Amino acid sequence: MSQVVVADAGPLIALARVGHLDLLRELYDAVCIPPMVHAELAIDTGKPGAKVLADAFDAGWITVKPIVDADAVSSLSRLLDPGESEAIVLAEQESARFLLIDDARGRRIARERGIPVVGVAGVLLSAKLRGALAEVCPVLEALSQVGYRLSPRLVAAVLDRAGE
Repeated sequence: MSQVVVADAGPLIALARVGHLDLLRELYDAVCIPPMVHAELAIDTGKPGAKVLADAFDAGWITVKPIVDADAVSSLSRLLDPGESEAIVLAEQESARFLLIDDARGRRIARERGIPVVGVAGVLLSAKLRGALAEVCPVLEALSQVGYRLSPRLVAAVLDRAGE
């Protein structure tokens, strides 16, 4: 298994909007995404978080990798949106360390295909456990304030594991 982390758009946008995208660089060095996820990030639009994402691309720690198996993407696109489909195929293609994705259906399908998955909450917990983040709770609250939905049960479990 490689050390590459593949990401879907939602977690990247969420972390960028609350000022914590850099946690991915601190924890994992580099992140790659497929072309459709890059398009979904809309980094040239001026939307919240877009500048932070653009800076990550400029710095080279988030990169776009092409998809080799378009047929696999096409097959998955019947079940998922195009970005999630490409992210799952890229994670397989790159033998990724894990796929950063929060969408429930996407997580389920990725797991069924043998791909390890982690969500934003898991990244925050890892950051706290590794000393890159002092507290998880304020970041979870900020995510909620920008409209990023995480289940109350998940939030409670993460806060419990973080000792908060």
